[in-house]
Amino acid sequence: MSLLTPDIGLLFWMLLSFGIVFFVLAKFGFPIIVKMVDERKTYIDQSLEAAKQANTQLLGIKEESEKILTEARNEQIRILKEANEMRQKVVGEAKEQAQIEAAKVMEDAKRNIEREKMLAMRDAHSQIAMLSITIAEKILRKNLENKSAQLELVEQLIDEVQKN
Repeated sequence: MSLLTPDIGLLFWMLLSFGIVFFVLAKFGFPIIVKMVDERKTYIDQSLEAAKQANTQLLGIKEESEKILTEARNEQIRILKEANEMRQKVVGEAKEQAQIEAAKVMEDAKRNIEREKMLAMRDAHSQIAMLSITIAEKILRKNLENKSAQLELVEQLIDEVQKN
């Protein structure tokens, strides 16, 4: 007997053992492993798609907040222009009227301007605050480390966006 030439009986039993192990693995082990890999791939694909949707929705929310801020600034400019035009008109009329009447009209115009300005500023501040809170809340939710919490967050954000 030599180390390089195994006995026929040993070779037969080794091949038979290998064949039985391979058959058992092929029959019972490999299908389960392939099934688990396919399930994991499906789960990862679904998670990636949900993350893409959440990211798209977040970008939409950011664009919407920027649009609202721009509209608020434009509204503020318009109100200030209207207030300035109104003030100039009141000043023109005040020159034609008596000194007492001019002072009264100026006071009324200033109060109206301040009230409109305060209302516009108050409205703009509340809209900005609500948008900031909403964006911060969604960003904080997104930074969760737990996989189940992340999945729950993604589903919740999708539901919230669909409701709105």
